[in-house]
Amino acid sequence: MHILFIVDNFPPEGNAPATRTFEHAREWVVKGHKVTIITSAPNFPKGKVFEGFKNKWLFKEIVEGINVWRVKTYIAANSGFFKRTVDFLSFMISSYFFGLFTKKVDVVVGTSPQFFTVISACALAKVKRVIFIFELRDLWPASILELGVIKNNLMIRFLERLEFFLYRQSDLIIVVTHSFQSVLQDRGIPEEKIRIVLNGVDLIKYSPLEKKDSAFLEKYLLKEKFVVGYVGTHGLAHALDNIIDTAELLRNKDNIRIIFAGGGADRSRLEKSVVERGLLNIVMIPQQSKDQMPQLLSICDVSLVHLKNSPLFKTVIPSKIFESMGMGLPIIISMPEGEATEIIRSKNCGLVVLPERSHKLSEAILKLEKEIGLREDMAAASLIAAQTFDRKKLAFEMLCYIEETVKRNQSSR
Repeated sequence: MHILFIVDNFPPEGNAPATRTFEHAREWVVKGHKVTIITSAPNFPKGKVFEGFKNKWLFKEIVEGINVWRVKTYIAANSGFFKRTVDFLSFMISSYFFGLFTKKVDVVVGTSPQFFTVISACALAKVKRVIFIFELRDLWPASILELGVIKNNLMIRFLERLEFFLYRQSDLIIVVTHSFQSVLQDRGIPEEKIRIVLNGVDLIKYSPLEKKDSAFLEKYLLKEKFVVGYVGTHGLAHALDNIIDTAELLRNKDNIRIIFAGGGADRSRLEKSVVERGLLNIVMIPQQSKDQMPQLLSICDVSLVHLKNSPLFKTVIPSKIFESMGMGLPIIISMPEGEATEIIRSKNCGLVVLPERSHKLSEAILKLEKEIGLREDMAAASLIAAQTFDRKKLAFEMLCYIEETVKRNQSSR
């Protein structure tokens, strides 16, 4: 089977869609399938092409057996609605055009969060007369509406109609949470059209190291410190000012450090806020390559998962949860009650804190810093929980759904 996958992020980019797509595709190739990925030159989140790459009309490479086609796009940083939209539209056009030259394709998969990528996948599937699978990673446009990025009613209605058009056109919708399935069913999408494949972790790559990475400890003066790590995107959805407020409450606890590691639209403002408030207990670490993530996470005593207090985020499961589990880290999760908080509770691998409550968050940090036994129990529980979310198993699960859909389509002809 030849799977054509349209995704605008792919390694060496290290965000969730890039990681998920690569780790799934790698396993599908191992199972004997051909996979072609159409993506862009790596540039997320700063909008600068990574060293060693160029924004060419078409660049082909093979990555662990995966055929990767990188197409030319208008590149913009992960901030600013207009430029990002032009970026998305340019990838939609380029991926569709070059996708026409792929041969003997059996299925086309398009992944969100933004839907312009999925439009390209849908159009290619129609032209090639093969099945179209929609991988729904975010309830877009609901997520950008919640953040106040779009306020034009005509634009909102257009995007919502586009959303339902793509749902209807798809032969299968693969969602990443049970909550998404419930939302789609409530909107009238048939249950039999939806399958769930959760996010997960590559347990070969993410596993506890024998000791904390000395290079990171020395560079950022973290030796003998209790380190709480927020590692991931710094965006409007993450309400990271609350973590800064928490650090202010803990500023007299000299043995505690909170690290911010990553990049995103809100990173510069947060850095400025930390400097203005004179918070020496916050350490700002630049975005690291995906290969460095296990070493970076190894310096953490606790992983911090944080999202804005919005009803929309009841339905999401941040992917950093699973990488933290793989590393055997206790987790503090501060976000609206939902599927993600239930995972942490049911697996006994961390503490759940009310979102955007700095006092509650500081109490949770102090609790895990003081209670070594509790911390060790939660770390052990994280390692056990990680087995449930093994990316290899999940990749095979998604492959089975794809194969079933292709066979059903072929038998109905």
